[in-house]
Amino acid sequence: MQLRLDLVCAAIIISNAHAFSGVLFQKTPTLQRTAPSKKDGVDIQLPDFEELFTRISQVSPLARRVIESHNAISNNRKAFDTGDLQWSTIESNPRRLVNHVEKIDNFDGKGAPILRFRSSMEGPCVGEYFADFIMTLERRALWDPQIDEVYELYPIHDLDAANIAMNFGRYGDCSRLGIGYCRTKANIVSAREQLTLCGIQDFEDGSCIIWGTEMEDWHDHMLPPGKRVTRAKSHIFSTTLTPTGANSFDVEYVLQLNIGGKIPSWMTAPIVTDTVKNLFKTADQYFRGKDGHLAEFIKQKQMESDSLIKRHSLLMTP
Repeated sequence: MQLRLDLVCAAIIISNAHAFSGVLFQKTPTLQRTAPSKKDGVDIQLPDFEELFTRISQVSPLARRVIESHNAISNNRKAFDTGDLQWSTIESNPRRLVNHVEKIDNFDGKGAPILRFRSSMEGPCVGEYFADFIMTLERRALWDPQIDEVYELYPIHDLDAANIAMNFGRYGDCSRLGIGYCRTKANIVSAREQLTLCGIQDFEDGSCIIWGTEMEDWHDHMLPPGKRVTRAKSHIFSTTLTPTGANSFDVEYVLQLNIGGKIPSWMTAPIVTDTVKNLFKTADQYFRGKDGHLAEFIKQKQMESDSLIKRHSLLMTP
């Protein structure tokens, strides 16, 4: 069993530009793996998590380093090794908050570029707080003027089911998983909507991976009631945070977003880049202590933890 685990985890190290040939979601019902959501009668189809995290590890060297370290694999690789993928540098300035931006055009043949952003930030490494700037409307609206709706539509009923599906903590401890809905306002282009499976993985060293992948077209029945608009798709999304000190951390944000419709990617990539920079600029202010909001967030989470029977994590057993 240990040899098999080592071999599987070692495969993550290999970077292969053509490794996205695997399938995340099985279309055949008999092959699907599902877990109940908190909404009665609604099950969440789970992806092939090994394929998902292999993809994330290939495009995010920081995520790969966190996963490798967690699984006690050799750590002598450079944190930001680009492997076999040919990334083009768009920006590089160590004095800026977002100090490095790279892309690969038409990545995996999906007609949209994949973008990678790197930053070093001050403040405590609290992954769930960073995720709030992406997953909650209150925080998302601070940096994304196009956002109209974003919320968790179908949270998973039992996180232990997710951890079991992830082979008992191979990819950290899953502290959040569910299907989210996102809708943008009509502006230069018409409104867009997304149906995305998202999760948060926590690691013993304080690192965190926030991830997401678009649900397939055959999941459209799970969209909320209302008039349908053009579907945008995040083929792959990951944000990895890892502590670099008592009050500092590195972030690597990776996104391949196909905006849908007939808008060419050369027009959308600069808009996505500027929008992500706004995310970092806004989050940076709050991680540095703006309005005391982060301190209050940490206090509230601690109170919730103290008031509930602690869930025995499949990863961090006592």
